[in-house]
Amino acid sequence: MRLHAVRTPLRAALILLLLGCCLSCSGGAEARPPAALPGFPAGAAGVGDRLFPDAGNGGYDVTHYGLDLSYDPGTGRLTGTAEITATATADLGRFDLDLSGLHVGRVTVDGRPAAEGRSGTELVVRPARSLRRGDRFETTVDYAGVPKPLTDPDGSHEGWLSTGDGALALGEPLGSMTWFPGNDHPSDKAAYDITVSVPDGLTAVSNGELASRAGSRGRTSFHWRTTEPMASYLATVAIGHYTVTRSRTPGAVPLYVAVDPRSDDRQTAAAMRRIPEILAWESGLFGAFPFQSSGAIVAHLPGGEGGYALETQNRPVFPGDSGPPAVAVGTLVHELSHQWFGDWTTPSSWQDIWLNEGFATYTEWLWTEHEGGASLARSAAAAFADPGNWTFAPAAPTASRLFAPPVYERGALVLYQLHRALGDKAFAALLRDWPAAHPHGNASTAEFAAFCGRLTGKDLSPLFSTWLYGGAKPARL
Repeated sequence: MRLHAVRTPLRAALILLLLGCCLSCSGGAEARPPAALPGFPAGAAGVGDRLFPDAGNGGYDVTHYGLDLSYDPGTGRLTGTAEITATATADLGRFDLDLSGLHVGRVTVDGRPAAEGRSGTELVVRPARSLRRGDRFETTVDYAGVPKPLTDPDGSHEGWLSTGDGALALGEPLGSMTWFPGNDHPSDKAAYDITVSVPDGLTAVSNGELASRAGSRGRTSFHWRTTEPMASYLATVAIGHYTVTRSRTPGAVPLYVAVDPRSDDRQTAAAMRRIPEILAWESGLFGAFPFQSSGAIVAHLPGGEGGYALETQNRPVFPGDSGPPAVAVGTLVHELSHQWFGDWTTPSSWQDIWLNEGFATYTEWLWTEHEGGASLARSAAAAFADPGNWTFAPAAPTASRLFAPPVYERGALVLYQLHRALGDKAFAALLRDWPAAHPHGNASTAEFAAFCGRLTGKDLSPLFSTWLYGGAKPARL
């Protein structure tokens, strides 16, 4: 995530509260969670993430989401059917899905009706028969309602956001559960088929490739397919009046750029035209682009609801507000670099978020120097001098400081110090080899430190102790 304005230290505090509260919009009492089948354990209601303990779920691994959605901008009502294909990683007599609000109708597991109930943001499902470890199973959930976004104390929003003529879904860190049930944690990546039905005249944009477009009875359905594994927080849907431009990079990567005309301006248009150039430059640093296509979505959010860009997989989002967003080239560079650092190789937990933001910020510094602006050393010196970057170690954020400056700027300083310690040749290898070591997978901070040590054969523990884990500001850069 690349903030247009620094968020308050209370970032995500309300999200933590919402994880323990029920946001159902059904208007009636919800069914109590069913007990697990006798003799079989219940899957955990969370993967044990240190920052968001209730995020995600235990006992299974999702391999594919099939989401069939229909949206009415006039009423704000979303109707959906989610078909979730997963493999049990333990014997299960019950399991959970993350879902915030929305009324749940029929639930089936392998085609047989399943008992279900709600506990806060947990949709608890008891299948008709127990699941054995290694079993592949399919859960189908019918649901509907007016999605309610998650609201942060600083006024920013996550989840399904209204854009006046449509909607925009943003999922970092927990917003995806406002529009589909699933295993909402970065450690469980899956393929997606997302079909969105909207009134004729509107466009629905999502991740991956546009597999089909069909019209019937005043509505148009857009079917988007993502075959590469994707974390739930990187999934997006943008609905509205979009101007779509298709092109290719010098390396023949197809580009799909969708811009809301209300958020168009000269600076934004100029930035979008530079996507092929930026991706070619980044590919020279990080290796071949890791997805089938790329592009961008420039949305329109009235009242400044989404004052940040997000690295949604292969097609990052740049939300505007009541005035032109004026997407900056530096922001575009940042979000596109996340396609390698964050999307292709995704953090194992939210505590590892600096692996996303530190690399993306460092890429901005490299781009600035490449463009003839401030040198790398000057950008690092400015970050070093900023007292806001020394309030905590980048490897140890709290839930309320997940997107605070140390994650970005001090995270980039870790890489600056690595660059100095390793030299140009070894550091260039690190930029290419690190994401390639975990293609379409997950990695942790500990794995990164170990990887650097193996790559160079040097003892880098003093560097990491000071710059990545240390609490005090070093005496000098």
